[in-house]
Amino acid sequence: MAEALSLAGYKWGAALVAIGAVAGITSVLVVMMLGQIRVFFAMSRDQLLSPGLSKVHPRFGTPHRATILTGVAVAILASLFRIGDAADMTNIGTFFAFVLVCFGVMLLRYTKPDHPRPFRLPFMPFVPLLGMAACLYLMVGLPELTWKRFIVWTIIGIAVYLGYGMRHSKLAAQNGQP
Repeated sequence: MAEALSLAGYKWGAALVAIGAVAGITSVLVVMMLGQIRVFFAMSRDQLLSPGLSKVHPRFGTPHRATILTGVAVAILASLFRIGDAADMTNIGTFFAFVLVCFGVMLLRYTKPDHPRPFRLPFMPFVPLLGMAACLYLMVGLPELTWKRFIVWTIIGIAVYLGYGMRHSKLAAQNGQP
């Protein structure tokens, strides 16, 4: 949009759009980093990751180790990938997570129909099926390289879970698994 405005002779409009884009991208990245820190923290508390990541700072009460790990990982990835590639990876991961959530909602509605629900879901199963279809449609439009990277990251995640998380999780301990 900024380029189109610039070519049309609206330099001030191009600058305004570019500033808005940078501010928007920055705010999204900060929010995603904060969310990722909390994911690592929660996974550590569930013993799916090293317990050290669930340590909180004695003065500030924040998960400082998870924050440092996330910051270092993001800095390394930012030095290796262009912003467009990083956005595509974020998109495919988010869409896939939404597909799993929609599937999980349907699965739990059928396998545990009497379980207490904090919300109602109208038009079951059409809403989750439409959600899954919309996310899959958007995923299909992403570049082939994004799919290859997604598959590699998914394999790495499964390997970490199978190699560490499955044996160390609180759920495994509750079920009497070693």
